Amino acid sequence: MMAEATRIGPEETLQKILSGQALLVCAYNDDTVFEQVRLEGAISLSDFQSKLPSLPKSQEIIFYCA
Repeated sequence: MMAEATRIGPEETLQKILSGQALLVCAYNDDTVFEQVRLEGAISLSDFQSKLPSLPKSQEIIFYCA
């Protein structure tokens, strides 16, 4: 069963990313857009999809779009 999406603020996001608690993923499926709106520490959606099989089920994932 998949957990419901929860909105969090930028401060909480930054804390989770810096602590390694969460993975930050740009929700755009276009690498050009990803380069334009990239946040520090974020990976592209295509990178996320390739890593998905090896991510632990407990890994917190934060998606963003700008």
